Amino acid sequence: MNLPTSPTATAALLEALHFAATKHRDQRRKDTEVSPYINHPIRVAQLLASEGGVTDLVTLQGAILHDTVEDTETTPEELERHFGAAVRRVVAEVTDDKSLPKGDRKRLQIEHAPHLSPQAQQIKIADKTANVQDVTASPPTDWSLERRREYLDWTEQVVAGCRGCNPSLEAFYDGLLAQGRKLL
Repeated sequence: MNLPTSPTATAALLEALHFAATKHRDQRRKDTEVSPYINHPIRVAQLLASEGGVTDLVTLQGAILHDTVEDTETTPEELERHFGAAVRRVVAEVTDDKSLPKGDRKRLQIEHAPHLSPQAQQIKIADKTANVQDVTASPPTDWSLERRREYLDWTEQVVAGCRGCNPSLEAFYDGLLAQGRKLL
């Protein structure tokens, strides 16, 4: 695995991490440990690099920043100012419109997945992979077993629309999903 090794690329990746950590600083996950939210985007980027072999800087920055517009006060313009138009576009592709009801947002993720760029599709698969891990091992405290199983089924529908962009990442997701289903 070769991650961006130039000092400029490394600095750009760390800048995205610092930006996301600052934006998500007061947020927590819904797991029993109430872990820091920033752990999630870090895990998404790590899955891309380690399981998917992704070295593309825009994809890795997009992974780290993927929830900033959706879940913080970050604007797309702010992302573009700091990280450029390509990162802004990738983040926009994976950002839900929070003004819509949750059911509509989930349906739209399934419908839009086949039309995302390969970069956004990879982020989407890594995001769903990280969430499957969390829902299986350390779910939100108020989620029933049925809700957890339904969530796994939904992620499978989203990932189905992204197939073909990264076989290694897809295989890792598949293994994790199968393991999660056995545990649930």
